[in-house]
Amino acid sequence: MIICSNCKHANVTGTMFCVECGAQLIGKDTLVTQSIGTDIPEKTGAREVTEAVEGENAWANLHLLETGQVLPLTVRNEFTMGRISEGQPIMPDIDLSPYQAYAAGVSRLHAVIKRFGLQIIFMDLGSANGSFLNNARLEPNTENTLKHGDVISLGKLRIQVLIEKK
Repeated sequence: MIICSNCKHANVTGTMFCVECGAQLIGKDTLVTQSIGTDIPEKTGAREVTEAVEGENAWANLHLLETGQVLPLTVRNEFTMGRISEGQPIMPDIDLSPYQAYAAGVSRLHAVIKRFGLQIIFMDLGSANGSFLNNARLEPNTENTLKHGDVISLGKLRIQVLIEKK
């Protein structure tokens, strides 16, 4: 039996993809999230901002603190966050690969951010290196309410959440 590292389903030996979630089983060692120490520094060289949300129809922005890049969240009410890996059948809505996600310890399917009316929810999806909210480690699969200016960390990738004020 091969145990899926994504959903823990027991698959028949020789199975290439998990029958439960579709994750790749054969050759999966090359796709494993890099394990990192998760001591999040209190501050980095990047300036934290608390500016208004930019982008047409954006309900929130994700401000990557290391690079200054801003990713607007528009149209949909829910986004998965992670990194794309070659040969992976499941892909996140927001690919953080271009922002050194692997080196920062971001999992392929790390977290989800969603909007319910005026409330913004963030949840770690059982990632390898965990998620943090304002430097406090979050329990996996537990919803956490975000406020304008909160800093979430996926592994060591720090992101400030800017929420549209209505």
